[in-house]
Amino acid sequence: MKNNNKAQEVVVSMRELERKFGEFIAVNKVSFDVYRGEIFGFLGPNGAGKSTTIRMLCGILNPTGGSGTISGYDIRTESEQIKLQIGYMSQKFSLYDDLTVEENIDFFNGIYNIPKEKKVERKEWVIEMAGLKNHRKSFPRDLSGGWKQRLALGCAILHEPPIIFLDEPTSGVDPISRRMFWDLIYELTGKGITVFVTTHYMDEAEYCDRIGLIYRGELISLGTPDELKHTHMKEIVLEIMCNAPQDKILEVENLAEVKEAAIFGHGLHVILIDSSEDTMKSAMRKIELLFKGDAEFSQKKIISSLENVFVSLIEAKDRERSPVQEVRR
Repeated sequence: MKNNNKAQEVVVSMRELERKFGEFIAVNKVSFDVYRGEIFGFLGPNGAGKSTTIRMLCGILNPTGGSGTISGYDIRTESEQIKLQIGYMSQKFSLYDDLTVEENIDFFNGIYNIPKEKKVERKEWVIEMAGLKNHRKSFPRDLSGGWKQRLALGCAILHEPPIIFLDEPTSGVDPISRRMFWDLIYELTGKGITVFVTTHYMDEAEYCDRIGLIYRGELISLGTPDELKHTHMKEIVLEIMCNAPQDKILEVENLAEVKEAAIFGHGLHVILIDSSEDTMKSAMRKIELLFKGDAEFSQKKIISSLENVFVSLIEAKDRERSPVQEVRR
């Protein structure tokens, strides 16, 4: 279980942070803080501006507007000091396939200038943490995705930084390895380390203490998973359990009270057009008639999933935009 009672010490801060590439605005005046020891999830579809924001915060990419600090160091002028405060791991794992497991660790020990007396200790920690005791001489290209992932994380935090940036770290990794990776993240935050993670997996977002949702370069929502589900989802969601949901989905979607419906497991999740009790009662009456005779039928109001919140917020943002505005890739 994650701890939501974090000390409110700001370690990552940005104000009106902006990055343009020519006329294209990749990050548009983004402002928020991240606190020590929390898991902060940065969500958004591909091309939303997640990686660009991380690169600016890590001192890899200069902002074209606004400001930011990492542990009090300015991202524009103190990038060398920032490098000592952070670990960075991208979805490509940042490993060298022509070096063995041990050689990769030795290489990063050198990059981070780990003191000679600590190098062996830190190497053994990484090998133990990654579960690679029997694979010291193996090459990363021969390891499973989960092993490579943990090895890359270990190499990124050899210097024991207080802040870790993880950019889509579980992309392409199997579910069991993803869960094990998140167990490692919990261990690290339990020691006071701050984790800033980008992901497009909605189940992973549930593990975060707070979430920022970025879309088309703009921060459109910020809060805990529960806050987003209870305050930002304006429509009611019904869960329908039934036989052969695919046979009824179009009829459900055609009801005047229904905004959209989707197959979810052995049933349907139905989003209504608004949050009024009258709309819900009317929809439930009509849905019950549609499924008359189905012995498996049941329906109930449920708390919205983060995926539904995500889609609802993005749709609302799109409705605000002029239809003639250019759509980002």
